[in-house]
Amino acid sequence: MENSEEFNILSLQETPEEKAYDFVPKTFDEYLGQKELKQKLQVYTTAAKERDEPLDHFLLFGPPGLGKTTLSQIMANVMGVHIKICSGPMMERTGDLVAILSSLEPKDILFIDEIHRMPTAVEEVLYSAMEHFRVDIIIGQGAGAKSVNLPINPFTLIGATTKSGRISAPLRSRFGITERLDFYEEKDLAQIILQTSKFLKCDISKESAMLIAKSSRGTPRIAKKLMRRVRDFAQVTNKNKATQAIVAQALRFLGIDEEGLTKVDNLLLRKIIENFNGGPVGLETLASLIGEDKDTLESVYEPFLIRKGFLQKTPRGRQIPPRMIPLLKQKFLGQNTFLS
Repeated sequence: MENSEEFNILSLQETPEEKAYDFVPKTFDEYLGQKELKQKLQVYTTAAKERDEPLDHFLLFGPPGLGKTTLSQIMANVMGVHIKICSGPMMERTGDLVAILSSLEPKDILFIDEIHRMPTAVEEVLYSAMEHFRVDIIIGQGAGAKSVNLPINPFTLIGATTKSGRISAPLRSRFGITERLDFYEEKDLAQIILQTSKFLKCDISKESAMLIAKSSRGTPRIAKKLMRRVRDFAQVTNKNKATQAIVAQALRFLGIDEEGLTKVDNLLLRKIIENFNGGPVGLETLASLIGEDKDTLESVYEPFLIRKGFLQKTPRGRQIPPRMIPLLKQKFLGQNTFLS
């Protein structure tokens, strides 16, 4: 049961119920964090609106859960246009994309999430649509088939991806604007948690919000998930007041320690310390030891541990930095000596 809860927190997938009871920013002022990016987007959207033109095609990339979809919705709201949201893997046929493009009103925004996973045949339809606002469709079959050039309304394509390196060069070159979202600072996450707590009608202090922020792995989506679980805990045990003691207790209940590490994080570090004296150790060996597949380790757990300085990638495998070995030996083995 504990493993299931932990997976739900780190999976970055929101249920319909969570979305329905989640605070969604409508303006750039309500959107907290990403200050430099917000300033750029405000300039781009204001200029396009004043010229009465569609915004230039936009590529947003960065780790999941940082707010790419939310930013796109804010841009549509600021420009006063509609936005259609779809996912790259879901558009299996060119006809699916043509149907969406032909339904767009002038200056509307088409947001495609995980655009790097779009099939090649569908992606190629986008080329002429992005450049000339026209699409080629085939009518009929066999010898009687003919190509028809169909005009579409000028629109803005916003592509979002977690793996920008997998986007083909022809598609990437057609985006006029490319921006990256970075992981959030803890102070920004604390503000997001305070904002969410007001929406959830849960009383929480700045100090308590900072405790949750430290455990949120730099990701607003995780911060909001944790805030909802802390709200549950506070509601049942302390009349909806999330004090520091209640937050600390809730985080322990969820398997998160004072450094923001989950049970899998600690298990991974413990195995490297106990079995390999700090490493290096191969990724596949590590995955077998802790019972997780290597892709999950590499994409979900490693980035946070590397950013926090608990783990290093080397040509020989994963290892714990020498300066962290005494600390982790004390934590896992009870050794108080600073000799590794």
